[in-house]
Amino acid sequence: MNAEQLVRMDSTGEKYTSAMTLSDMEIFVFPELMYALVLANIMSPVIWQWRQLDCFKKLKGKSSYRKLMRLKQFIMDEFEFNLDLETWGLTGKDKELQRFSKFITPEEMAKSNALFGYHGDKYYFDVDIRRHFGLDKYNDDIIPYWKTETVEAMNAFRLKQGYKTGAGECVSLAALYAAAAFVICGIPLEDIFMILTPLHSQNFFDLNDGILTNNRRLVTKTMWFNGSPISNKAQRALRNENITIVAHSSGYIHCLYEDATIDSQAYKRFTAKLKAYLSAEFSLPVIASFLRANRDYQKFFQVCRDCHGHTQFLKAELLFHYEHNSNYRIGEKTFDKLLAEVSEEDFVTYQLPNRIRCDQLELFIEKQKIDLKKSKDKDSLTDFFAPVIPQPRNFVKQLADFIHIEPQLPSLEKNFVTIKPIEIDVKQKREEIISYLQSIRQKNDTADLAFYAFRDMKNCSWLPFVKAAIQRNPVSVQMTESMSLQQTFDWLANMPNDSIYDNARLAQPDEVVNYLCGDGVEKALVLANVIHQRNRQQQIEITVDNSNVILKAEGEYHFVSDKGFNKKLDIPEDTNFS
Repeated sequence: MNAEQLVRMDSTGEKYTSAMTLSDMEIFVFPELMYALVLANIMSPVIWQWRQLDCFKKLKGKSSYRKLMRLKQFIMDEFEFNLDLETWGLTGKDKELQRFSKFITPEEMAKSNALFGYHGDKYYFDVDIRRHFGLDKYNDDIIPYWKTETVEAMNAFRLKQGYKTGAGECVSLAALYAAAAFVICGIPLEDIFMILTPLHSQNFFDLNDGILTNNRRLVTKTMWFNGSPISNKAQRALRNENITIVAHSSGYIHCLYEDATIDSQAYKRFTAKLKAYLSAEFSLPVIASFLRANRDYQKFFQVCRDCHGHTQFLKAELLFHYEHNSNYRIGEKTFDKLLAEVSEEDFVTYQLPNRIRCDQLELFIEKQKIDLKKSKDKDSLTDFFAPVIPQPRNFVKQLADFIHIEPQLPSLEKNFVTIKPIEIDVKQKREEIISYLQSIRQKNDTADLAFYAFRDMKNCSWLPFVKAAIQRNPVSVQMTESMSLQQTFDWLANMPNDSIYDNARLAQPDEVVNYLCGDGVEKALVLANVIHQRNRQQQIEITVDNSNVILKAEGEYHFVSDKGFNKKLDIPEDTNFS
């Protein structure tokens, strides 16, 4: 037997045990964890199995863009967005601040993390962020764990009551998209940048004009500027929040940390590409998108058309009403088809008073070559709108803000530290990638952490896993609080003896109780967590001898395992593992 005494962990160990739970706050403190989860998903057999599905096999030889659009539909069909408080339980601000005090101050955490005081944009401030997330029923110290799920845990939501598909929160979906874009779509990791803000997580793919992920959806540059409600919601994070972390295959950059491991040239490329994505050329179609998003201004515009040599006019708000129920859109190639759907009774033969003619506006833009980044052009446009639109300068400012967003990125004034990048190729097989990542673990912390996020317990220390199991799995304790230890054992014993992870990989206790299944080793750790929370003075010993798992505390409990481990774990009395 290999005995592993669970004793004091140093600061590096705290990072490794965080790789087992991957809460939003842990990723904020230890940014290497974000890409470690991506690599864990790339190593997972689950995403590689998707490649054998007919919907992806028939796209062989097609472009990465085409495959990515199909992947979007697949993720839309197979996963839902989930951000409830019950899934992974609750913790306390003071407890977590004390835990991370070696790495970050409470003031820094409050300025950049939604759970510790950050309010975000005006929308969140107005609705009260705690009420928005359902935290108002608890005292101010209570916060959720919001653990980021691996692809296995996302898939396993199908086993949870009330779910028909997989699920995950925004960070989980971003990690899933990044891994699947590499495995399924053949997009190189070098072209995938992960963007974290205090309230959101998404990816930027350096493909065509740029593509952003937003939870389950993808947003092209054209979609970003179409003025639809979905696009407006997708913009909220980058329009209003500071970007706290950018993660990449070469490393990361963090808004608070002086050292950055991301390749400086890669970061400059990302910065330039993102800024280009977030800016549009000023044109009539862009104004149409702005009016779509700002309906109060539609009443100041009119559209005209030629009908057998006679000019006809139409209120802009009427045309937008038709657009709402049509497959055709204003400002696009299908514009004439949309006009053809409008009832003849809605056109008039005279120019409507106190409204701007869109054809004359288009001529003005082309003649003046308006650039809303220039003050003089803003003044010219303001003068054009002044006879019709009240407070025209404010209108032009809103229009300029709509077509140009300046991302609040971590500064380039960092100490860029050169590390060994993750260099895997889209043509490599899964086994080759795992072998390569294994070979660089001593040189690259992210690669090393990936095996912990992957839960590979044959190639990782058990100490971080058990520390996480005993310290940060409140749901299993809550679910069993009305049961005796014997009832808890019986409940676990009657669950299917199936792990959500294959081979020598293990689920954490709250994954077992959420999905109501688990291997014998996993069930023993659930029971150990319950015993420890009820009696901190109780010594606990878990012995795994291939298929036999024995937990000894005040009693003895037997489980059956298919994982093939030989291990002895001693959980000392009254321990906090710190």
